[in-house]
Amino acid sequence: MKSQNAVVDGSVRVGITGVGACLPERVMGSERLRQRVSEAGGFALPAGVFERATGILTRRIARPDEYASTLAVGAARGALARAGVDPLDIDLLVFASASRDMVEPATAHIVQAELGSRAHALDVTNACNSFVNGMDLARSMILAGRARRALVVTGETPSRAVRHDPADLAQFRDGFAGYTFGDAGAAVVLAEVDRGGILDVDSQTHSEHWSVGGISGGGSRHPRGDEHTYFHGDGGELREVFEKVGTSVLDRVRHRTGLDWTDFRYVLVHQVTVPYLERFVEITGVPEDRLVVTVPELGNVASASLGVQLDRIHDTLDSGDRVLFVGLGGGVSIMTMVWEKA
Repeated sequence: MKSQNAVVDGSVRVGITGVGACLPERVMGSERLRQRVSEAGGFALPAGVFERATGILTRRIARPDEYASTLAVGAARGALARAGVDPLDIDLLVFASASRDMVEPATAHIVQAELGSRAHALDVTNACNSFVNGMDLARSMILAGRARRALVVTGETPSRAVRHDPADLAQFRDGFAGYTFGDAGAAVVLAEVDRGGILDVDSQTHSEHWSVGGISGGGSRHPRGDEHTYFHGDGGELREVFEKVGTSVLDRVRHRTGLDWTDFRYVLVHQVTVPYLERFVEITGVPEDRLVVTVPELGNVASASLGVQLDRIHDTLDSGDRVLFVGLGGGVSIMTMVWEKA
């Protein structure tokens, strides 16, 4: 399934007016992580195994008293400050994340209570595409006249789903993708703008691959049991799916908008590992100087990846600069979003 929605000249435009990010203070190096897993699992792992396989040197880890909502609130405050708006100016709050504080109620309410806003609040979840989905939903509601100003936040704590004490090497391999995870929060404020804004959105899903990876606990299939709270997945199979179908989505957006790689100031792509990112460049032809590389320092921060990248470059953008978002999520889904700064 795919969807698209390009802006027509003269129509209402919705843009990003504020950006924020929040990173936990705790830093976990890959070598320290290897030692921890090796000691807890009771088997030797070669020195540098995580760095060689993933290119990830460090990642941020939330404290036990820091939650998905904690990181979302921190990022939200930064985005609101940049946009120059009060929490009470927000009339739609979307918590869009693969992580959450609890099954019920929606984490958006926890974020809202902390911020002191009174907006319509709800959660959106779609693995690592959650944040882009949240922006797309918020934009649609503004265009429909259901909201004037929206706050979209994510708080990702995938480190909670990492198995640090695998029983054997087979279990270690099954959860290996989890060792790429880091924690982070991101947020954007969306509102009507006079020019630019979100120009194009596209998505494609391949749901036959839903079982390739994920966290199965907490729902009706596995409501209880620690075993189901750990991430498991076949990173190689996910990569094969993205390689087969990912380029067609990017070809469509370039054809539809008439924009080439050089027309984008930056291309923000979800980052899983360094080899994954290098393969993305190889098969798409995206110039490396258009990327904002965060994965060696932060690891895979799930849906916060694009928001953290945007936060890092936002203040360097000039009016008229265009940014392409490329989201890749388990399920499997691929999304693109073209945004032009007003």
